[in-house]
Amino acid sequence: MLVVAAAFKITLNSMDATPPQSLPSATSDPAEERALVRRAQHQDLAAYEELVRRHHPRIYNLLYHMTANREDAEDLAQEVFVKAYAALRRFHGHSSFYTWIYRIAVNHALNFRAKRRHTTATLRLDDMDQGIERDPDFVALRSRESPVRDVTVNELQNKLNTALQTLSEPHRTVVVLHDIQGLRHHEIARIMKTSEGTVRSRLFYARQLLQQELAEFAP
Repeated sequence: MLVVAAAFKITLNSMDATPPQSLPSATSDPAEERALVRRAQHQDLAAYEELVRRHHPRIYNLLYHMTANREDAEDLAQEVFVKAYAALRRFHGHSSFYTWIYRIAVNHALNFRAKRRHTTATLRLDDMDQGIERDPDFVALRSRESPVRDVTVNELQNKLNTALQTLSEPHRTVVVLHDIQGLRHHEIARIMKTSEGTVRSRLFYARQLLQQELAEFAP
């Protein structure tokens, strides 16, 4: 479930909905990935290129939903992998490689957004969920039985953009990692270096805010 579907579930008071399905796993063999990391730490560029190939889609997706700009996301993704390569010798394997590089990506995106805080990023619903107009929740909202059946994608897009921009960076990050990236609470806790309880409370609070902002779309 992408953030659009999650937003509708929140609006419909489904706060305990099952977490969204995550993106395809970056690797199906942890042992193989650890071997790639060890090779990359010994200057094996081919091994690092394979790590980049496996993780680039997820990292790009994360950065896009934190910046709402494709070019910025691609530039940041390249910078993240360059930065990670430079720091690779300091990776000791206490967490998975993807958790480690996710943390780098999140921090890099937060620093980027802090520098450009005077600009307002917008997220396009059709970018986040190209099938939004076929989404069962969206169809229900536009059905004859719904008092808000005339809602349009643009209306919801504008409202969701506004709502997301009102969230603090930690709350926005949790929403992106959980409702878009599909990460679990303990994974987000590791990435953000906080407790699972903090992750849960931030996610709950962020959803409450989104629920309030999207209340007019509730049937």
